[in-house]
Formats: sequence, C-alpha cells, structure tokens
Amino acid sequence: MPASGGLEHLCACLECDLLQRKVPLEPGQSARCRRCGARLYRAPRDTLDRTLALALAASILFAVANLFPILTLSLQGKHAEATLLGAVLELQKQGMGMMAGLVLFTTIVVPAMELSGLLYVLLPLRLGKLLPGQTAVFRLIHSLRPWGMIEVLMLGILVSLVKLAHMANVHPGWSLWLFGAFIFVMAATAASLDSEEIWTRLGRHYPSALQPNSAARYLTCHVCGLLSYELTNKAVQHCPRCGSHLHIRKPNSIGRCWSLLIAAFILYIPANVLPVMSTSSIVGAQVDTIMSGVVYLWVSGSWPLALLVFFASVMVPLLKLMALTLLLVTVQKRSRWRPLDRARLYRLTEMVGRWSMVDIFVVTMLVALVDVRPLAAVQAGPGAIAFGAVVVLTMVAAMSFDPRLIWDSLQDNVHTR
Repeated sequence: MPASGGLEHLCACLECDLLQRKVPLEPGQSARCRRCGARLYRAPRDTLDRTLALALAASILFAVANLFPILTLSLQGKHAEATLLGAVLELQKQGMGMMAGLVLFTTIVVPAMELSGLLYVLLPLRLGKLLPGQTAVFRLIHSLRPWGMIEVLMLGILVSLVKLAHMANVHPGWSLWLFGAFIFVMAATAASLDSEEIWTRLGRHYPSALQPNSAARYLTCHVCGLLSYELTNKAVQHCPRCGSHLHIRKPNSIGRCWSLLIAAFILYIPANVLPVMSTSSIVGAQVDTIMSGVVYLWVSGSWPLALLVFFASVMVPLLKLMALTLLLVTVQKRSRWRPLDRARLYRLTEMVGRWSMVDIFVVTMLVALVDVRPLAAVQAGPGAIAFGAVVVLTMVAAMSFDPRLIWDSLQDNVHTR
C-alpha cells in the first residue's frame, strides 16, 4: 500500500494482519476477512439510544438479581437458600479464598464493572458530552468482556438442580429468572453496541493522519481497530485514539503462551484426580472428582447433562491444551501447513475455554445450598482450586497467543509491516 495518505478507509485483520479496504454495510451485516474468515467489523441494526436503554435494563436486572436467592433447598424440615454473594462468602468461610475470588470476579465484579462502564460512556455521549476517563473505561470494558460468565453460571445452576433433585426439594428463586433475563438483555446490548461509532465519538479529537515517509509501517490497535503509522522516533507507541500500546506482534507471545500452557498441563492432573467436593450426611461421607460427578449424572438418567459436563470439564480443557500446543509448535517451526484450519482452531479454542468453568459454579452452588447440618453438608475440595487454575491459565494462554504468527510463514518479510 502507499505510504502516504489517510488510513480511514482501510482495516487490517486482527487475526491474520491482511490489509483490506472497508466497504459500506447495510444494518445487520458484517464484513469478514477474505483470507482467514475472521470478522473485521459490522453494522449493528440499532442506535446508541437502544444500546443505552438495554444497558440500563441490564443494570436493573443485575442489581435486583443479586438481592434474592437463586435456589432454595428443603430437607426434612430444614431449609437453606443461596444467593450469589452468599455462595462466595460460604466458599471464603471454608478457606477457599482463591476459588471464592474467582467466582466473585467472574459473576459479580466483571458484570458490574462492564455495566457501570457502559453507562458512564454511553449516557454522556447521548447528551453530547465527554467526561474524563471515558476512553480508558471503554478500553477496560473491551478487556473484561471475556471474563463475564453469568451464562456459564446458569449452566452450573442447572447441573446443581439435577444433582440435588434426588436428595432434597429444590425450588428456583426469583434470582434465577432474573439472571436468565439478564443474559438475554446483555446479549442484545452487545449486539446493538456499535463500538466503532463509540470509538469515533470518544476519539474525535485524536491527531489526524500522520505524514509518514516512504518506509513507514502501519500498526493495528487490537482494542479499537484503528490503523496508524509507526513513529520511528518513539520506542513505545500508543494508539492515538484509545491510548493502547501498539505493536507489530504481541511481545514475547510464544514464550508467555508456553509458560502458561506448561503450568496448565501440570495442574490438569490434580484437577482431575483430587476431589472437587466432599459430601457428609447422616448416612456417611462421599468424595467426588470431576469424573465421578459425570458418572452420577449418567446413572441418574441425566445423560445429556452428563455428556455436557464431561465435554466442558474434561475434554474442553484437554483439547484446548493440545490445540494450543499444536499452534505453538507449528508457529515456531514456521510451518505452512493448513493455515486457515489452524486459524479456525485458534478461534474455536479461544471461544469455548470459558465454558469449562461450569464445574466450579456447580461446586459453588452445592456448597452454598447443602449446609443443613447435621443432615448434610458439602465442602469444596482441592481439585476445584486446581481446575479453576487450569481454566484461567488456558484462557490467558489463548489471549497471549498472537494468531497473526500463523500467517507469517506465508509472507516473504513479515517485519516490513
């Protein structure tokens, strides 16, 4: 491409780095990379007003949902109920501080920060105003989005209902329905949010197109998607629109990904061997690993849930470890083997990893509900901590991997960019 002129009509794929010209889209359409198929940008159907209204509705639903019990258990005249925050506190009381922090972060802190951040950004923009820190807040929303896991929590609650149905009467609380509604409203909010429009409004005062020399390289911002020219007189360059660090490739991507991956491989063994929870009752005690929980669901007749939990909690982490290993090895060998399939594998790996958290949420709900001593009580086990660490490590490893490395071996000189 020519080194002079503006870049406002161009975009670079964040997964393969192919430079492409933007084309106008009809509302509801999206543009995909012609080389790897990744989504480049889209044209939402809705407006800023609709997005703001949905964000307000989601905020109300989330706030109210945290005030009521999710489930209520009745066993021989004794009653117990579980709120989301109460479940976190019960884990903390059992000495599972790391697990409690993970559940708190993914189900309460992240959704609350995302919603409050959206309101802080969207409401002033609707009124035609700019407030201090809006750009930083919108950038934070972008980085937090993969860690919000209310929909995974709902699946964990469903599994908990099946597990408890054979030992006690369990009734869904108001919070369960409110969280269900919250998931749909948040999905609608994400679908209607036009990030490009928001970034344009927030960054309308950023410097105009630079005037590079003939050897100038361009850089792509992974947060707001803006293309900008590299400043050769600066060691560290920031996006002129959102302020994020810019880099041709993620720094030390392969080394960081290998470190996280090796740690996850090591922890995968205790995560599946050690007990994730232990149940004590008047008839005895029982220790459950992930696989014994799958077997329990299967023999109790809930084979669809058994298959779902087995796939999400056993196969997905293992397949994710294997997939990332394959990607790292082929990238380091600069292999040209099936780059499109490897790009799709990376995309799938990054997308499904969060669903492995379902077992952590099952244990959380059971610990909070089954506390009707001396009849029954559930204690979280060390396997749950190891398993939660595996999920987090694999998610961070996938985020650390730079998928553009897959395509570098196909280019004569990748560092001319």
